[in-house]
Amino acid sequence: MPSQHNQKMKDVFKELDIARTKDFTFSNSHILGSMCTAPHPIAKKAYLKFLETNLGDPELFPGTKELETRFIQFLLTLFHAPKTATGHIVSGGTEGNITAMWIAKELSRKNKIIVPESAHFSFAKIASIMNMKLCLIPLTSEYIMDIKKIRKNITKNTAAVVAVAGSTELGTIDPIPELSDLCNDEHLFLHVDAAFGGFVIPFLHELGYQVPDFDFKLQGVSTICVDSHKMGWSAIPMGTLCIRENHWLEEISVKSPCISSKTQAGILGTRPGGPIAAAYAVTKYLEYDGYTKLVKRCMQTTQYMEKQITTIGLSVIQQPTMNVLGVRIKNPTRLVNALSQKGWRVNAVDHLSCIRLVMMPHVTKKIVDDFILVLKKTCEENGEL
Repeated sequence: MPSQHNQKMKDVFKELDIARTKDFTFSNSHILGSMCTAPHPIAKKAYLKFLETNLGDPELFPGTKELETRFIQFLLTLFHAPKTATGHIVSGGTEGNITAMWIAKELSRKNKIIVPESAHFSFAKIASIMNMKLCLIPLTSEYIMDIKKIRKNITKNTAAVVAVAGSTELGTIDPIPELSDLCNDEHLFLHVDAAFGGFVIPFLHELGYQVPDFDFKLQGVSTICVDSHKMGWSAIPMGTLCIRENHWLEEISVKSPCISSKTQAGILGTRPGGPIAAAYAVTKYLEYDGYTKLVKRCMQTTQYMEKQITTIGLSVIQQPTMNVLGVRIKNPTRLVNALSQKGWRVNAVDHLSCIRLVMMPHVTKKIVDDFILVLKKTCEENGEL
């Protein structure tokens, strides 16, 4: 029996190994178009240690619950939240956006959302699932929300305004201070989608970059979502919705018999503790200074990539706001497919006629040099140069 068991284990892992060899990996740094990265080593160890924990039933795992509380407090402090604030762990930006709009809808009893054209595609899901109507606001020449177009689109049925702090396509930041003032004046719920930028912008400020405020320092900001599995350098799936008023969670809470908590907020019932432990471990290990150094390194790599892009005769759409570059390409999808055949993964943004490059922690200047050689040759072969 033991030999049969061992052979069966070997067979299973052989199949798994074969499947894994078909994947692109962050470890070889040939993924240049993703906003995710390989987790920090401490995140991997922490994740496995808490693999069986479930914070959907928190009294069974009080130690894991304590880590969740400490992690949320780290973010609330980072985002200058008031004492009335709280946080709710989610799987990522999509769930964070859904949860924020759920709160906004319950508070207002209205169903119109004003969003920039650069808003994440999760808002299309929100419109469908929650029967909410999207009002798309055009972007300026700098690819940010045109605030001049917002006021005339506010109606008696407006439930929320959404701003982006680190857009999925170009990493741009909407004029959130002005939006905060507007929403404060109009008594509107303002949600900031900082899934990518939440772990970048605070440290850009520290490094002296001129980027707008986006967090609870602005009185009009109601909620902020941020992903730890992006620039938080942690493990998938892990996001947090930070909420200005803790009692707002009651608006989306239901009675929860058969588990240790009397009520439960949010979408998920079962919530894995592993990603939370991993995220906490990374923040505890890196602390504020560690993240500042990480963002500095990513920005230096971004600037290096931009320089090499121009050296081979290509150009970027605009100066990067954070560690995201849009490179002008006539046929982005064709080029992406050609690069993929050569072992490199970038993302096509067809409507902007560009490819997106994201300088995540796994990308080094050496990787940039290797990529530029392949990119130049591939562009020549596909009529881009």
